[in-house]
Amino acid sequence: MQIETLISQLNDVEKEEVKKNNFSTIEDIIPLLLSRVTIENVHTLADILKQSLQPSICDDNNEDIDTIFEQIDKEPQLLFKKEIQEKIEGFISNRFERDKKVVIKRTSDISKFVVLMGQYLNEAISSNGSGSQNVLSIKEKIQAIKIDDGDTEALTNLQTELINAATSIESEMNTVTNKLQSGKTKVQELEEKVKSLEEELSRTKNESMKDHLTGLLTRRAYTEEIKKIESSFTRNNTQYAVVFFDLDHFKKLNDNFGHECGDVVLSTFAKILAKYTRDHDVVCRYGGEEFVAIVHFKLNRELLQYLKRIKMIVTENSFIYNNQKIKITFSAGVAIRNNYENYHTTLQKADMLLYDAKEKGRNRILLENGQEI
Repeated sequence: MQIETLISQLNDVEKEEVKKNNFSTIEDIIPLLLSRVTIENVHTLADILKQSLQPSICDDNNEDIDTIFEQIDKEPQLLFKKEIQEKIEGFISNRFERDKKVVIKRTSDISKFVVLMGQYLNEAISSNGSGSQNVLSIKEKIQAIKIDDGDTEALTNLQTELINAATSIESEMNTVTNKLQSGKTKVQELEEKVKSLEEELSRTKNESMKDHLTGLLTRRAYTEEIKKIESSFTRNNTQYAVVFFDLDHFKKLNDNFGHECGDVVLSTFAKILAKYTRDHDVVCRYGGEEFVAIVHFKLNRELLQYLKRIKMIVTENSFIYNNQKIKITFSAGVAIRNNYENYHTTLQKADMLLYDAKEKGRNRILLENGQEI
């Protein structure tokens, strides 16, 4: 009975594994439970999911998203509930639809303009054809007049027709000119709209690359930057280090001072990293209170100077929240790209060194050669 109750609480994948392997005892199921994702990783996954659901083009925010992820933050296991996953899928679909509608709306003027200019050009061609036909008819009449016979009446009539034809052509051309002038104004308006749209899309793209709280690159934008860095590494063998940062006792900080205080600390720490990490290097908020920096260097002392500078600034100063001085420390692991087969292996090593730094008491930076800062 106890084993059946336990099985009923497993997720679908785990139940399938139990059925496939014909598990019949609690001891059989223990390895399945141990392989579950840790709560810390669930928070990171939830943070990534929430960022991916933020508006990219459409500015409308969905308060239901905040509500769901607040629940997940309190009860991480909710992320594995089918009904929650279905809601998240719905949020993703709705985001795509809203973005698509905004793009269609903002580009509809282009289609209208194309149709309008087509009409103007057709009218211009038609008017020009009509005027040319009148002139051709008059030309034939001129050729038919017998000047030697003194056909003055015919010349008088021809003069009248010429005046009428010229007046008609002038009127037609004025109409076309006015419409084209109107079209020119519309072109200018459209150019301004297109320029505004391009600027807005560019701004939106830049905003989507930055973490809304810290201003650093998001994990997605960071992933794109890594592709460029790896390409440069392959071509030029540019030496760089992966530095994995993690703020110490961050959960305790949130519990004692509140999440708003935690946000201030994250934002301030990010500002320190952004200020003292060079422009050609990369730093991002990797998830929660974790940050990753890519630091290029030629000599080891350059890397050590960077690491010591960050540690000194953080540990020798206090973070201010509501006029309270709060001492913050961080742990970090550092791995050198040249020593590994690829970037991902380097990142894993930096993560392992970060874990070791925390196990050794936190407030330290560990390098792969055993050096500690």
